[in-house]
Amino acid sequence: MKFEIEDVTVYFPYDNIYPEQYSYMVELKRALDAKGHCLLEMPTGTGKTIALLSLITSYVLSKPNSPLKLLYCTRTVHEMEKTLAELRLLHDYQLLHLGPAARILALGLSSRKNLCVNSRVLAAENRDSVDAGCRKLTASWVRALAAENPSVPSCEFFEQYERAGSSAVLPPGVYTLQDLRVFGKAKGWCPYYLARHMVQFANVVVYSYQYLLDPKVAGIISKEMQKESVVVFDEAHNIDNVCIEALSVSVRRQTIEGARRNLTRMRQEIDKFKATDAGRLRAEYNRLVEGLALRGDLPATDAWLANPALPDDILKEAVPGNIRRAEHFIHVLRRLVQYLEGRLDTENVEKESPVSFVVSILNHAGIDQKSLKFCYDRLHSLMMTLEITDTDEFLHIQTICDFATLVGTYARGFSIIIEPFDERMPHIPDPVLQLCCHDASLAIKPVFERFQSVVITSGTLSPIDLYPRLLNFNPVVSRSFTMSLTRDCICPMVLTRGSDQLPVSTKFDMRSDLGVVRNYGRLLLEMSSVVPDGIVCFFVSYSYMDGIVNTWNENGILKEIMQHKLVFIETQDVVETTLALDNYRKACDCGRGAIFFSVARGKVAEGIDFDRHYGRLVIMFGVPFQYTLSKILLARLEYLRDTFQIKEGDFLTFDALRQAAQCVGRVIRSKADYGMMIFADKRYSRHDKRSKLPGWILSHLHDAHLNLSTDMALHIAREFLRKMAQPYDKTGGTGRKTLLSQEDLQKMVISGMDDMMF
Repeated sequence: MKFEIEDVTVYFPYDNIYPEQYSYMVELKRALDAKGHCLLEMPTGTGKTIALLSLITSYVLSKPNSPLKLLYCTRTVHEMEKTLAELRLLHDYQLLHLGPAARILALGLSSRKNLCVNSRVLAAENRDSVDAGCRKLTASWVRALAAENPSVPSCEFFEQYERAGSSAVLPPGVYTLQDLRVFGKAKGWCPYYLARHMVQFANVVVYSYQYLLDPKVAGIISKEMQKESVVVFDEAHNIDNVCIEALSVSVRRQTIEGARRNLTRMRQEIDKFKATDAGRLRAEYNRLVEGLALRGDLPATDAWLANPALPDDILKEAVPGNIRRAEHFIHVLRRLVQYLEGRLDTENVEKESPVSFVVSILNHAGIDQKSLKFCYDRLHSLMMTLEITDTDEFLHIQTICDFATLVGTYARGFSIIIEPFDERMPHIPDPVLQLCCHDASLAIKPVFERFQSVVITSGTLSPIDLYPRLLNFNPVVSRSFTMSLTRDCICPMVLTRGSDQLPVSTKFDMRSDLGVVRNYGRLLLEMSSVVPDGIVCFFVSYSYMDGIVNTWNENGILKEIMQHKLVFIETQDVVETTLALDNYRKACDCGRGAIFFSVARGKVAEGIDFDRHYGRLVIMFGVPFQYTLSKILLARLEYLRDTFQIKEGDFLTFDALRQAAQCVGRVIRSKADYGMMIFADKRYSRHDKRSKLPGWILSHLHDAHLNLSTDMALHIAREFLRKMAQPYDKTGGTGRKTLLSQEDLQKMVISGMDDMMF
């Protein structure tokens, strides 16, 4: 369908549109017109992605003189592929109406592991090994050798891509990762480098958060992106955690040992070069004396990761004299590694600010702050000079230099925490030295400053007013939408007690109470006898899930549950979990019914949909608070309180409730779907906890469902399932429309109802 929003003709590839999609587009257009940033919360399963893509691409088509670029960031490769598939559908629709004028180039960009077509390189098991395998075949010095000596292996795909030169381009169209691989194979070109080259010219780029938020990757991939871009962070409820991880570094014993091995190997390489090609080392020294930018115009194949500090914080001056010579720099790194090893050898938890840590390094190891700042760039330069290609072997020394550069650059928003063991396993010594970033706004600040509009959107952004404070920005539009439904197909309940009227909770003092464990078991048993097909259960942690399932097994509850449905469990092993999910789906498909035990904050809670019969009920056992004794969390809470005046309790509750909402939101993936949500903990009945759930869940949470026991919940479940079995009108013919046709939209706009939608 085709409709107008003010001066923009929106091309929408379906015959009907949801009212909330229309309202979402109106708000999004306001933000684009204002050239500002926005926060938009829209329920899961209401077509956020297609609404975003339709509005932004139509907006660009309506303003041909100002070429806006769309950078769409997703969390996983699966989401990236889904987004590109939606975009292809939309693009075909626009071509149908506008012809060649609507042509665009859209592509996904991912790591070499997902794009490489060279079977020799792909044989490596992890991403770092694939990257290193690629460098071994494509680094400029390897290619120079291969040109002289044909027996030196090189990558035929990259060589053909290089030979094609400026004619190596992608024709207009929408390319998923699979399409890029197919195109690359057909042409004989390397799809990874082709995609990296074409990103600058593409109208739409879909890639991972890290490509914008992690300075090491963004410095290489996103450096060239134009200011006139709209950046979309989809499913961005955890964006603050992504920002913090991008600037945090951990050093363990293994890192120290690995770094020592790396330094020994580099020392041998330096001695070898001194004997055979001393001029190369001298040339590097002269380049550093002149203070030339280390990252001049390096070939794309040679560029390693960029500096871990943010662009504005990198020093634009010559490298200090004491680390210009290769052997001197190696000696400085040895002293730094020795100092860090000494700090790891502690029996108490230590917390320190970067400033005092830098002073301590100067006093004990004789390395000044400026030398620390340059560690990463100096290491990169040395790796180039020594022509090292197996970068996966050098990850440990890279981590040490990451740490040094960040600790030398930042004084505020960070702390150094040294823990001799994991508090949950105090008898196993596992010392770790962590540089923890506490300020999420640091990593995202360059994105807000550089790009015209940044859209942060998800199904769970409540309470929405906390995000501008956490990320330190002023959105021009901040809006939460509800879900328009023809029938009440969501049934949230708060269960506070078992059938024996004993309260249930995963509070620390109650979680191991046998009465609570038994009541949770009886709840699941009763529900499994009433609810058809799939039930998903979320626990607050792996250890709690292991404990409670073990107790159920001993009490015979698990055996009784298995008579109704099969049970599958998420583990920390990705392969095992994938297998369990496949079998869970098979059990639901064949009518046997199944229960899936999962963990809040786990892989399943973040990215797997349990739509239709795969999830008719989701039970959240407890409130998924973070481990509140974690020293890193306590340091972050202190920083948030002092800097942004966010109380500890407010942040912890906000964080726990967004995780809970994310878990239960897995069950509704479209409006034709239906499902029940049980929040099984007495704390959910408190207004301060409950009110932080998204509006689209709260609007269906009736007062009568706020303080239930197991038998009452069972009665409500039976009634709800009976009601859902009745036929209904999908367009909402009775009363309020929930599917709007083109005529409905025109009538609505004429009668000025578009502002009264919600």
